[in-house]
Amino acid sequence: MVQTVDFAMMATALRYAAEGECNSSPNPCVGCVIVKEGQVVGYGHSQVAGGAHAEVMALAMAGDAAQGATAYVTLEPCSHFGKTPPCADALIQAQVSRVVVALRDPNPLVSGQGIDRLRQHGITVDVGVLSDVALEHHKGFFTRMILKRPWVRIKTAASLDGRIALKDGQSKWITGSASRSDVQRLRARSCAMITSIETVLADDPQLNVREFTVLRQPWRVILDSQLRTPCDAKILQQSKVMIITAKDSERRILLEANGAEVHVLSDESGERVDLPAVVSLLAQRGFNEVTIEAGGTLSGAFLQAGLVDELVLYQAPILLGEGRPLASFNLVNLADQYQPQVYERRMVGVDQRITLRFTNVQSVLQGVS
Repeated sequence: MVQTVDFAMMATALRYAAEGECNSSPNPCVGCVIVKEGQVVGYGHSQVAGGAHAEVMALAMAGDAAQGATAYVTLEPCSHFGKTPPCADALIQAQVSRVVVALRDPNPLVSGQGIDRLRQHGITVDVGVLSDVALEHHKGFFTRMILKRPWVRIKTAASLDGRIALKDGQSKWITGSASRSDVQRLRARSCAMITSIETVLADDPQLNVREFTVLRQPWRVILDSQLRTPCDAKILQQSKVMIITAKDSERRILLEANGAEVHVLSDESGERVDLPAVVSLLAQRGFNEVTIEAGGTLSGAFLQAGLVDELVLYQAPILLGEGRPLASFNLVNLADQYQPQVYERRMVGVDQRITLRFTNVQSVLQGVS
């Protein structure tokens, strides 16, 4: 039976899960807390892929105190052998008496089997404590497992009148230093950063995490339909770069020689990159969350393709007049307007960070975007 203390302890497990959210992909970052006689005796979160899972870390800390204790886990303990042994077996061997789970694992390799195995060994299992909060934390993993695509986020910085740059492309800097630092956290939790060849040519970005230490950098994905990426671009001076094009050419050999991984994914016209195929490829590569940092053309294309789950807007208290919009697309009827839901508003320095949702996270559980 679920008790009041279970909610507090699961909240603690979720806080630990958040500590590792930038490093565990393609695995979800799970949090685990071991509690005995009202005291936390062990805790942990998922490490980099191939490293210890949350339950193993927490059990190692708890030691003998785990016997007869309650384990709080943000996602169902795994029941299969991957790069590490099953966590369900570790909990059984430690002789915990009860396991409280926030969410069943959507991975078909687990999907209820971990819970069943625990119950078969006489362990009491309660499921669903703080499931809404846990789903928000694990949204990228659930989206990939259920909808077969990553959670797709557009990050943009704009003025009060919705401009991301002047007409001639000047954009540094619209927002303040606090917002630019905050963006590093979004990059860190992203498995990949997506940009356009136009942005590469205009700004020569690196799209890496710079202001704090991470155990893994995101992939950089350039959508370049004609393979125009310069070999001396800063983005190619790093590892984990993927270029997706609509047309193959001899330049592919040159770009691959400079470390890029090149894929040809064209739409029916043969002239443009197929965006649904892009997100499908990224899901197959194990990417849970991806962030688009590009101009209005690519952002608008993703919106019109219905592939955007979230828009994170850093809005500066300035006016730019005529300039470049944050998303370029045409609507025939006013009724066709996009109407995302405001998920969060927060001040970041002098700027306002507005998170808007096109996807209800709860709908992912039903496979509906």
